[in-house]
Amino acid sequence: MRNGDDQALPDQRPKLQRKVIAAAESQLAKQKYVAPIDVIVALGWLSSSNIDFWRAGRAPYLNGIAVGEDKVAGALVYLAQWAQEQGLERSEVPYAAATRDRRPLQFTESGEPTLELVFRTHLVAPGLSEKKREQIDARQSKVPDLAVITPTKAWDCGTCGRHYEAEDFLLMEDDAPLCMDCADFGHLVFLPAGNATLSRRAKAESTLAVLVMEFNRRRKHYQRIGILVEQEALERAEEKNLADEDIRALRRARDAERRAAGDIDFQAEMAGEIRLAFPGCPAERAMEIATHAAQRGSGRVGRSAAGRALDAKAVRAAVVASVRHLDTPYDTLLMAGVARSDARAQIRATIDAVLDGWATP
Repeated sequence: MRNGDDQALPDQRPKLQRKVIAAAESQLAKQKYVAPIDVIVALGWLSSSNIDFWRAGRAPYLNGIAVGEDKVAGALVYLAQWAQEQGLERSEVPYAAATRDRRPLQFTESGEPTLELVFRTHLVAPGLSEKKREQIDARQSKVPDLAVITPTKAWDCGTCGRHYEAEDFLLMEDDAPLCMDCADFGHLVFLPAGNATLSRRAKAESTLAVLVMEFNRRRKHYQRIGILVEQEALERAEEKNLADEDIRALRRARDAERRAAGDIDFQAEMAGEIRLAFPGCPAERAMEIATHAAQRGSGRVGRSAAGRALDAKAVRAAVVASVRHLDTPYDTLLMAGVARSDARAQIRATIDAVLDGWATP
């Protein structure tokens, strides 16, 4: 809003209302719908780990929200007002737990029906094609996959009482571990991760499929290590894989060639940008820097969004990284136990000298 002097007037809306609208607009732009639970997360009132615990059926309601129900209700009122102004369509979505009985999930401790309905109602962008709306509906109503875990220590089944070692799969349900027989998964066989096509086909062929998760201590979260499927489903999937292995091998080879060609072209472009920024840098060194920085799957600066856009700062960062490791004793300092910040301070002058030398042809 502007006054007669064309100066912007301050936004008079409450701070919470502005934050709710900003979160909702971001969600709508990204996925074409807004889920109240996503807004609560965006406000910083709830963590994704709490949601995962709840979706797994291990909490009676969505606990862990950092504010009271009154404040949550106020935020949802602001969300509803904004949705009405934007002409968004309402879509009630069922939330089911990732348990064997697929029980309905409860959002609030009180279970007040009106508030529960508000949480279940997603707000969808108007004017979407029928196909797009079907895709959104399918994604919204998708029930989480059943999952078992590999525990970190020995355990006893909460139903039959039998003792199991750490490598034996268990299903956590109502905070009690269940063995595969008590969970009714004992007839399933384990297919390790590693062959995405085989896993996808086996899951599609199996009437019942269960993810197998293992806790990654370094990354501090569970990761998928395989899937449990019916023996017959696995055999059918293996037959299909064998039938078209030659075709899939040719496709993989073509894809690898296309990726390699694209990588080579991009690395050459980055090397050219390096030479423009540092004309004194030898052509062989510029290509070496670009090849290293832009290696597929490396996670280095050349693979970042800025790097792929050949942003000047990203190009410079790739050059600095190369000089740091190849033209200074930085790695030796780290191995000697020097703190990272102190090591960088010690080599800064050397890096500056090399870059200054490359600044002119």
